Amino acid sequence: MISLLETLWSVRIRNLRRGKTLPGGQNNSAKMSDVPDNANEHCPGTESEQAGKTSSCQGCPNQKICASGATKAPDPAIAEIGVKLSTVKHKILVLSGKGGVGKSTFSAHLAHALASDSTKEVALLDVDICGPSIPRIMGLEGEQVHQSGSGWSPVYVDDNLAVMSIGFLLSSPDDAVIWRGPKKNGMIKQFLRDVDWGELDYLIVDTPPGTSDEHLSIVQYLSSTHVDGAVIITTPQEVSLQDVRKEIRFCQKVKLPIIGVVENMSGFVCPTCKNTSQIFPPTTGGAERMCADLDLPLLGKVPLDPRIARSCDEGKSFLNEVPDSPAAKVYLSIVQSIKDYCSNRVTEEQRSA
Repeated sequence: MISLLETLWSVRIRNLRRGKTLPGGQNNSAKMSDVPDNANEHCPGTESEQAGKTSSCQGCPNQKICASGATKAPDPAIAEIGVKLSTVKHKILVLSGKGGVGKSTFSAHLAHALASDSTKEVALLDVDICGPSIPRIMGLEGEQVHQSGSGWSPVYVDDNLAVMSIGFLLSSPDDAVIWRGPKKNGMIKQFLRDVDWGELDYLIVDTPPGTSDEHLSIVQYLSSTHVDGAVIITTPQEVSLQDVRKEIRFCQKVKLPIIGVVENMSGFVCPTCKNTSQIFPPTTGGAERMCADLDLPLLGKVPLDPRIARSCDEGKSFLNEVPDSPAAKVYLSIVQSIKDYCSNRVTEEQRSA
């Protein structure tokens, strides 16, 4: 059961997404006047000094908790997650404003590539609550999460590659997760706080499309930790780039560093003749033009290869199945750029410390 406090925290997240402002038009990103959906008319807001104390608060179901001041305090889970993830060296989010552009496919292959170094400990967290595809892509469908004294134990692909997804908690892969924002936020909090991640070199977070509850939750709950940044995934056509620009604005708004952009499905390379055809033509210049306009790094262009989809359906690593393919070579180049970015970021922080 979702507590009232969690519900109010979800309202904060939702209002931040909507860009609510203070009276007089002043942007309210630092201190918002949150009004829950079930509040009385003329509610002063959960963070107001008058919360729970005015005549308009009489009879409101939130009055007691608002008057206590609990709604104005930081969510205690943020500090707890900070402690829990203090042993994780690098945290990378994989984002895109558009669905179907290959975020989960990229996240999975990024995890496989990083874990190919047996000296590195890697974990992949799937926070796509309503559409968890990571269990299938990683060949873990039917696996279950077990509880231990130190929390939930993730499912392991290899000795150094752990995975956590709500897909492991469903009785069937076809079960629908029909949850409102507060319950999604609560599940993401549990994934970060209650999973026994152990010491990790890399934690990769695969997210759903958009700039909604899950994205704000993950950014907020990781705010007390060191997040290296986000990898933005797109495809070449403008219908994808439009939504990806929104995702980039989201990152800028919440001050989430952008590692770079990956263009998926960037031309089709025939496995037989090796010629390239443009299946999704970059009518407005594709990711290359967008990155130039927004001064962002283009990490690489991954060509369309039907063997990538086949490997994902079979739960295998495309990088291991077809290591000499053009797409695999681009993947490995992108992964090396991400590793270099993370290493340089650590070096810069050490110099400034």
